[in-house]
Amino acid sequence: MTNDKKRKLLTDVGRRIRAIRKEQGLSLQELSLLTGISSPALSLIETAKRDVRLTTLAKIASALCERPSAFLEDETAGMSDRPADPSAGYDIRDCL
Repeated sequence: MTNDKKRKLLTDVGRRIRAIRKEQGLSLQELSLLTGISSPALSLIETAKRDVRLTTLAKIASALCERPSAFLEDETAGMSDRPADPSAGYDIRDCL
């Protein structure tokens, strides 16, 4: 895989993580609490400055109630059908 392809993959994955996180009304700090991954590390992943490990991607996916593959699919795939209204709240039990 060329460096350009790696960069595009990391950028796309990070963008999808951020989009789903924001769709669910979660801050980086809240996602950090749910995953055990530091906010700065999550920020680096979302901005494609850090290569995300599969185990890390799985933690993020679990916290966001998504499949890890949702972050690897095209732009519209993986976006949940949940309402985008952050005032509706977030309950991790919905993921279990």
